[in-house]
Amino acid sequence: LQDTISIKSTLNNNMRTDSSLPPGIASTKIPYLLILVSFVLQIPLTDALSTVIPSSSTSTPNNIITTPVVICPGFGNDQIDYLTPLSQPRELGLVSCLERRGFQPDRISIVPVQRSDWIRVAGGLLDIGFYTCKAQPTGGGYGWYVKRLKETIDRAYEESHGEKVLVIAHSAGGWLARAAMGDGTWCDEDGEEGVVVRTSDRIKCLVTVGAIHRPPPDASTCATRGALSYTEENYPGAFLKEEGISYVSVGGDAIVGNDDEHSPEIRTDADEVYGIRGEGSSSRVAFTSYKAVGGDGSMTGDGVVPLPWTQLDGARQIQLDGVLHSINEAGTTLPTDRWYGSEGVIDRWLPTVLEEAGITTKDAAVGGGLGLESFQKWAKEKVEEAQNMFSS
Repeated sequence: LQDTISIKSTLNNNMRTDSSLPPGIASTKIPYLLILVSFVLQIPLTDALSTVIPSSSTSTPNNIITTPVVICPGFGNDQIDYLTPLSQPRELGLVSCLERRGFQPDRISIVPVQRSDWIRVAGGLLDIGFYTCKAQPTGGGYGWYVKRLKETIDRAYEESHGEKVLVIAHSAGGWLARAAMGDGTWCDEDGEEGVVVRTSDRIKCLVTVGAIHRPPPDASTCATRGALSYTEENYPGAFLKEEGISYVSVGGDAIVGNDDEHSPEIRTDADEVYGIRGEGSSSRVAFTSYKAVGGDGSMTGDGVVPLPWTQLDGARQIQLDGVLHSINEAGTTLPTDRWYGSEGVIDRWLPTVLEEAGITTKDAAVGGGLGLESFQKWAKEKVEEAQNMFSS
């Protein structure tokens, strides 16, 4: 080894770009001597990697999860909120977080919803069921969303050549996804009379984050005017679990609702905003929201939805301390790094989802990073090339 280093000492500084690098480290500069020494001396490649490959939260790992993903936006959200939330860098978005954990970028879809689309909910005013709290999720108020959701899932299924879809549904997207899944009949197969496509033929797993899964005790006060009640009454809990669809429900335990007008001892930036607007504090804002959703404002939750309401019966239930409802502090434009889709939060629920859905990874673990096995294979080839060069 000493002679080899002496003869080829210049290789130590010979940093070069190699197009033969495996996925995830293409265009990265690698010193060949370091690779050779790591193999000869049996130094772990992970140690070598840490010295030659710059760490970056935006680097692309081996994309080894082929399962297509469809993200369902929450009420008032725009598809852009999951890409570049509040105009922040893309690496802070949920889509980027999923890509860093091995999901293929071209297999991640978002139901195409713009913020302005939510005015369509007013279409429910033309539905007589709206006034009797008998509205249905496929009616005038929410039917447009259910239709787009199903179309997005169909497209993801087809573009992945028939792989079942992992549905990640945020906030209202959770119960609307359940409504779209319905009684288990997805659609009639075009051109084949009598052939019915089951929901379980399209969907592998439904994971809901910060979703409302049941109406308030007094259903007449429900903002959906019966659409949520209809969903829960007709497709209760993990309704299609027996057909092979996995369910995971995730809820945050961050703020206890409190109607006290006095300011909290420790004030956040959001509290300052609430104070200026006369709303008091985040706990008081949460109190108002929890009361509207669950009839009791003093519960704990993610600042918008009380924790008990996020937990779907029959689903794998996850409760996360300190996690907020969305990309912003409720009712403000202040971004937060502790919502369900944040980099520091997603690994607290995604591994459970992969387990429940039976989604396996190879060469990479959840949390991102390079596939060591594929890198070793590539490095071994380069070592053999170097040995041939030394012997010639």
